[in-house]
Amino acid sequence: RCLFSLITLIANCIILGHRSVLKCVCWSVSDLDLFLCFRPNVCAMQQIKGTDKKYFTNCKQWYHRKICGKPTVISYECCPGYEKIPGEKGCPAALPLVNIFNTLGVVGAITTQMYSERANLKEEIEGPGSFTFFAPSNEAWAALPTEILDALVSNVNIELLNALHYHMVNRRLTSEELKHGSSFPSMYQDFHVHIHHYPNGIVTVNCARLIKPDQHATNGIVHVVDRVITAVSNNVQTLIDVDDDLETLRTAIAAAGLTALLESEGQYTIFAPTNEAFEKIPQETLNRILGDPVALKDLLNYHILKHMQCAESIVSGTPMETLQGTMLEVGCDGDQMTLNGRAIITRRDQLGTNGVIHYINELLIPDSAKTLLELAEGSSVATATKLFVDAGLSSHLTGSEPLTLLAPLDDAFKGSMTMTPDMRRLMTNHILKEQLSSKSLYHGQELETLGGLKLRVFVYRNNLCIENACIAAHDKIGRYATMFTVDKVLTPPMGTVMDVLKADDRFSLLVGAIQTAGMTELLNQQGALTFFAPTNDAFSAIPQAELNKLMRNRQELSNVLRYHLAEGMVVSGGVGSHTRPKTLQGEKLELGMVSVQKPVAEADLMATNGVVHAINTIVKPLRGDLEGSNSRSSMSAFQQSSSLKLLLRFI
Repeated sequence: RCLFSLITLIANCIILGHRSVLKCVCWSVSDLDLFLCFRPNVCAMQQIKGTDKKYFTNCKQWYHRKICGKPTVISYECCPGYEKIPGEKGCPAALPLVNIFNTLGVVGAITTQMYSERANLKEEIEGPGSFTFFAPSNEAWAALPTEILDALVSNVNIELLNALHYHMVNRRLTSEELKHGSSFPSMYQDFHVHIHHYPNGIVTVNCARLIKPDQHATNGIVHVVDRVITAVSNNVQTLIDVDDDLETLRTAIAAAGLTALLESEGQYTIFAPTNEAFEKIPQETLNRILGDPVALKDLLNYHILKHMQCAESIVSGTPMETLQGTMLEVGCDGDQMTLNGRAIITRRDQLGTNGVIHYINELLIPDSAKTLLELAEGSSVATATKLFVDAGLSSHLTGSEPLTLLAPLDDAFKGSMTMTPDMRRLMTNHILKEQLSSKSLYHGQELETLGGLKLRVFVYRNNLCIENACIAAHDKIGRYATMFTVDKVLTPPMGTVMDVLKADDRFSLLVGAIQTAGMTELLNQQGALTFFAPTNDAFSAIPQAELNKLMRNRQELSNVLRYHLAEGMVVSGGVGSHTRPKTLQGEKLELGMVSVQKPVAEADLMATNGVVHAINTIVKPLRGDLEGSNSRSSMSAFQQSSSLKLLLRFI
């Protein structure tokens, strides 16, 4: 059967036309699948290098040869109930079943077997019945605190027997029947054991991992677990109420009105900040959040997952949704459980009837509970943050005004940033007067700044820009205001296109050419133009005689200049690999970011009726036959080319 499947797979790869049949086969079937196919009753194990920690695995539970960031080695063992026969492949021999007491010895749970005998449980698990025994491994008993173990073994007829009975269910349950979120009455006063069966294949009982599941016996089944479990009778709110280490959290939960939630039925995971965690927060920030019911509720909900997640179920970083609506990256690093990549969990798996608590020594503050200043301080906009503060704008960044901050990335700033009146005015114009979402912005929208300027929104296929600054990261939505991280320092529009050219000495020859061609009014009127403006260097590169000839021919000069003017506004952030704006002369320019011929010297000189990009060359039309002129001979002043496109690079 296996050989036939492999031959069929190879044939399919050939029929589908894969260039590498070997790669096709490897993508379709793992070495694990093949090994298990040809080795009957063999189970694969992943063992973390340098430890005794093992995980059963199959193709649905494949951890990419790493668990919690640590490399694993794959080994193959006989599946439960089978053994090897010399000279034969796999584990073909089925072992005879024995009762649960003897099965404990077969699977290596020697300490559990010993304590079962001491507590007079042996007769029960040797006799008639159908039981499930979640048997702690030898290491699990050794890991118990000495005082707890001493208390159990000093009163074997009551305490130890009760503890062992809590590990038993009065019916046979295979791992497949241990459904996620289910619970079963134990044989100790019907206190329930709580089961979680995770998508990665890991099964836990009261957060203890099944490390050797499905060990069948004549009178039941044994699952070896990695810890001694204790009876659960209190909900998570009660656990918080009785722990002095969570006193501040308890007060915060009551103030936010979340007590009833944590007393209700459910399957929650609470990352519980200790008193120490609250003390690490600046007192001013803590007082602000504790005094704001909305921010406080968001903060606490950010510490609660919608489902129960035991520590042993984590084998790699996974985003998980909180009650607050955003995601936490819950992961692990070796033996440590991590949150957002940080090992801040100090105590794990405190189980309640409706969830589990993990203690953390740092408070997690979601964006929705932060001021604008706190949003900026937690992002890669340190230079902008300092400039906002130096400009005297802190009251806006820490208050309750509905605002939107445009915060340029650190590498957007060049040279020294001295606080001058102009810089103060510029930073004021990086704050918009309303709280916005980037998803609600539309092309042509005007946004008013605190400085009184109107900024325009440009929506491109590949970008969303406010003037020359394009949004470079997801919105950060704070308690009252929003922060947009942008890729450039904003250049507010100052005058018309003609005003921009006149104010820049690099364009003095261009200004004269525009006036000669009678195009001044065009560049002063309302509209939306993109001008690839040749600098003085561009004109100087033309032989003087040919330049003089061009300047004397008003129509031809107008046609050449119109070829530098495109309809609509294209800022550098809106340029993709093949952006093709139509020029006023009728041809199309092809703009790009790579494989360039003529780089743009300076981009995004913003005007009220357009944008100017400085270029150090004259752009020629695609054809020499300029509209309305006998220009083919005069175009020798510019390079002729049969190419149908001209690539301009933005730098």
